[in-house]
Amino acid sequence: MNQPDPFPHPNLHPNLHPNLHPNLHRLAEQAVTGALGRGLTAATAESLTAGMVTAVLADTPGASGMLQGGVVSYANRVKSDVLGVPAELLDAVGSVDGQVAAAMADGARRICGADIGVSTTGVAGPEPHDGKAVGTVFVGIATAEGSTSYPYSFDGSRAEIRALACGAALERLLEALSSEGYRA
Repeated sequence: MNQPDPFPHPNLHPNLHPNLHPNLHRLAEQAVTGALGRGLTAATAESLTAGMVTAVLADTPGASGMLQGGVVSYANRVKSDVLGVPAELLDAVGSVDGQVAAAMADGARRICGADIGVSTTGVAGPEPHDGKAVGTVFVGIATAEGSTSYPYSFDGSRAEIRALACGAALERLLEALSSEGYRA
């Protein structure tokens, strides 16, 4: 007997948050195409998303021409020892902070030799972390001009928050690729 496919669409989990961007792979395809068209490269540093951003980019044909690498930095020690996030900053503000996200993105850009670094850090739940509420997310972007971060507050399950953060990171990467400094 044939059973219905529990995941009728290959890119969507049936219980994902209704506000989740419907196609992470479409965003990744746009980012890969945009980077290749401009001759730019990208690297990732992921805490909250634990490699999801890198994986969805790597799923895209042509990604090898733009994706330099990525660091899953779930532990603060990896954030400081590998990415160069100042331990003093982590001690002062915790891992879920805009300054940490910006430093993570800068570290990924530097160690992977990429034009753009993108990072994610946040709280997927089910409990708050470092005094930050579940759903608190920061996406970092680093370019030759410097680094910055963008705050988000998402609702949903752990998986939904992580997927929403992945989508936000891809959107910020697209934005960075489209900036005046990177026009083709």
